[in-house]
Amino acid sequence: MELPWSVLSVDYQRILRALADRERLGQGPLTCQESPVGFGLEAAPAKVEALRSKAKRLVARGWLAEPVLGRFTLAEGVTGSGGGS
Repeated sequence: MELPWSVLSVDYQRILRALADRERLGQGPLTCQESPVGFGLEAAPAKVEALRSKAKRLVARGWLAEPVLGRFTLAEGVTGSGGGS
């Protein structure tokens, strides 16, 4: 991905940042059930579904990969720096 993260909304940038941090720490893919708490939100079904929807949009746009259903990682070529690749 050659575009900087700044072209995305703040919510999408937060998802990318969380995944970049997990990658850097060797923590593996992120599930949407884990993510609301990481963003300071309650783990209510509506919050989980909102994050899943955003993650799926990022997959469709090439920013994220979903190697296993419901588990998200940065797509190949997306850097963890928030800049271009």
